[in-house]
Amino acid sequence: MHAPVLVLKDSLKRESGSKVQHTNIQASKAVADIIRTTLGPRSMLKMLLDAAGGIVVTNDGNAILRELDLAHPAAKSMIELSRTQDEEVGDGTTSVIVLAGEMLHVAEAFLDKNYHSTVICRAYNKALEDAIAVLDRIAMSIDVNDRATMLSLVKSCIGTKFTSQFGDLIADLAIDATTTVGVDLGQGMREVDIKKYIKVEKVPGGQLEDSRVLKGVMFNKDVVAPGKMRRKIVNPRIILLDCPLEYKKGENQTNAELVKEEDWGVLLKMEEEYIENLCMQILKFKPDLVITEKGLSDLACHYLSKAGVSAIRRLRKTDNNRIAKACGAVIVNRPEELQESDVGTGAGLFEVKKIGDEFFAFIVDCKDPKACTILLRGASKDLLNEVERNLQDAMSVARNILKNPKLLPGGGGTELTVSATLKQKSSSIEGIEKWPYEAAAIAFEAIPRTLAQNCGVNVIRTMTALQGQHANGENAWIGIDGNTGLIADMQERKIWDSYNVKAQTFKTAIEAACMILRIDDIVSGIKKKQAPGAGQAPKPKVETEADADGEQILPD
Repeated sequence: MHAPVLVLKDSLKRESGSKVQHTNIQASKAVADIIRTTLGPRSMLKMLLDAAGGIVVTNDGNAILRELDLAHPAAKSMIELSRTQDEEVGDGTTSVIVLAGEMLHVAEAFLDKNYHSTVICRAYNKALEDAIAVLDRIAMSIDVNDRATMLSLVKSCIGTKFTSQFGDLIADLAIDATTTVGVDLGQGMREVDIKKYIKVEKVPGGQLEDSRVLKGVMFNKDVVAPGKMRRKIVNPRIILLDCPLEYKKGENQTNAELVKEEDWGVLLKMEEEYIENLCMQILKFKPDLVITEKGLSDLACHYLSKAGVSAIRRLRKTDNNRIAKACGAVIVNRPEELQESDVGTGAGLFEVKKIGDEFFAFIVDCKDPKACTILLRGASKDLLNEVERNLQDAMSVARNILKNPKLLPGGGGTELTVSATLKQKSSSIEGIEKWPYEAAAIAFEAIPRTLAQNCGVNVIRTMTALQGQHANGENAWIGIDGNTGLIADMQERKIWDSYNVKAQTFKTAIEAACMILRIDDIVSGIKKKQAPGAGQAPKPKVETEADADGEQILPD
């Protein structure tokens, strides 16, 4: 008998083979179960305590998973899924996890029968291709400029969110904002950059109904000298600068030794002249409003206010970009290089208003603004955060439709159609892949099933009825009305989903399921034990082989 050879160090834990696949599947199902109840219009909210001790109340799949602190590696990769989904299309973050969890669940039976995981993956990928083909078949195109259609679409997307009780409000805001900042790239493509050009300002106080999309931008600043400068300017000429309007400070500590007293006067005079020069260069363009991202000295402020120009200093770079987009100005780096074309004249009104106890500067009524601010008002901070999250989702949906104006039935209709079509196809597939393929088809039913569960109807009856309607892949528009749990025609109820979201959901879910199935070995170095949820532990000291043996002999 040979002595067993130790390859891994004692401190490493290694699990391999089917055991790993089972634990991974369990973990992923656990993650899916956490947010399963947040799918659909009758969804529950989750309340989370984040690391700082604040609370988050939400039912946005991604927002929930983002706050969770998980130990299991497979579960972590499930969370990445919803992140990807959020970044790519902004909606369907819950569906993607539920779907992936279901895909793994049906795969479990095959692993027990000693199917090889690559066979299952191959079948899944085939199922994915066919599913996308089905989506293309049942998608219906819409006209982006038809406001009512857009509204109902965005509404069906936020119908599942907390703000659905405010009806069209959020949908309106989202559509206004996204159509404002959309840029035509030609060839029928539209680019909508939500992150850069749409700013959401949350101001607690007032009612939610006071929220609106400004035809321009607002930011949390007041003019530099409130008493002297105008706070309301109609049709302002705006100059945006990226340089300080103050005397350049020395690079490092500069000492100047002066022999005569007059030299001191000369020095001061030079500084003054320098600043006056700067201001004159700006003033020759007769601006009404000068905004700079850097500092603005008292002297410069004096010169500007004497000329009747309002000034705002130390503005965020991102805000400055938005103003530039809104009023058509160009951000200038050096006053010497100012040209007439750099002056923004697109804005209709500049004014500073006091909201709550802070001053906000508005640059509004712009002609054809390419950036905008959404002003959200609401009772409490938690409420505003949730509304903002919903708004982000709604804007993403509006953006997806502008990019790719195709619709699919919501309410589980799409998934059922896909499922039925795949079931039919599975009979023509040869060899061992047929069974996992069929299982993938059945897994798609997780979405309508979860919807039914969340409405509290008789799940089995509803599902059987729906499967009957969808039997041969027809009646694509029949699904579950998430509010009542009744079977209804999605086209009449205006429950729609955007094509981008659905396609991305299917792709992400199946690819992730394949990835998790392919894992057959987990090697983990055991870190120091810590109480679960205590946040990140400090990095454990790396022990070298040398002190591993000397551990026990240390005197106490």
